[in-house]
Amino acid sequence: MGVSLVEFEIGPNPPPRLDKALGRDVPEDAALSRSRLAKLIADGAVCVDDTIVTDPRFRVAEGAQVAVTVEVAEESHIGGEDIPLDVVFEDDDLIVINKPAGMVVHPAPGTPTGTLVNALIHHCGDSLSGVGGMKRPGIVHRIDKETTGLLVAAKSDRAHHHLADQFAAHTVERRYIAICYGVPDANDPRLRGIKGTSFEAGNILKVQTMLGRHKTDRQRQAVSFTNGRHAVTRARILEPLGTPPVAALIECWLETGRTHQIRVHMAHCGHSLIGDPVYGGRRKLSVKAIGEGGVAAVASFLRQALHAATLGFEHPVSGEDLAFEAEIPADMSGLLRALGSDG
Repeated sequence: MGVSLVEFEIGPNPPPRLDKALGRDVPEDAALSRSRLAKLIADGAVCVDDTIVTDPRFRVAEGAQVAVTVEVAEESHIGGEDIPLDVVFEDDDLIVINKPAGMVVHPAPGTPTGTLVNALIHHCGDSLSGVGGMKRPGIVHRIDKETTGLLVAAKSDRAHHHLADQFAAHTVERRYIAICYGVPDANDPRLRGIKGTSFEAGNILKVQTMLGRHKTDRQRQAVSFTNGRHAVTRARILEPLGTPPVAALIECWLETGRTHQIRVHMAHCGHSLIGDPVYGGRRKLSVKAIGEGGVAAVASFLRQALHAATLGFEHPVSGEDLAFEAEIPADMSGLLRALGSDG
């Protein structure tokens, strides 16, 4: 494996710790994140005034000459695959994809191939400058296999670090379109009696719980009020569906981003997503309300009716505010028509 040498000088008034000083002064075009620099320090790849320093707390002085030995990013062990991608935006630092239903984001024991990562490695080719020393896309968030919509991946270590920080700080805007059983309306007294469920101004449903692994089914998530990770979902009705309404087109947005969060929270409040095979169950809807065609469409919709429609974040390099939208996919549009949507 080849190496490159990144050389620079510590500027005025440096932070007291070496790791923080390097993070401030390392040239931007080196694309070295703080976490990558910390590993390089620990690996003995950082020299300060010709002396190897492995203590991240080392006090470095203004004017110190730094040399960082960086291994050139190696090819990923994950193979690239020529899988068509709906690319919404791409530049040197990141790529935004409109993911189809049925595609897993990252290879796992059950799905080693055919994933978004396999597709991105092939699509991006040599434009992947390396994340964590490996030529691979940096996945900073995921959407479920059968959920459609927008997802951003980093093409460089620098972009990966900054995007991850935005997701950790919950400053990324993510809005989803979903079709649920029933109508989550503030006028429903049943909803007000469910723990963790409340309403905000504008008939906005708020579900606030903790989420963690299900006690007996490790593939599922479960609501808890004693352990797990804090999770907040909000939802508003876009259109009641049926006469009288027996379902609804809703918009959901996340204050936090946990595994299966929208699906679990909507099921918790009694408004599971149509087609959800894990949390939804199968409900008999009134033929009088939606007709034979509507009943048949619901019965034959075999994935959760959930679409990541909006994604907004700050560009990790330019600082520009970016916002993207993806239209509702054809299968959800067909379901809405069958349920009598006006849209």
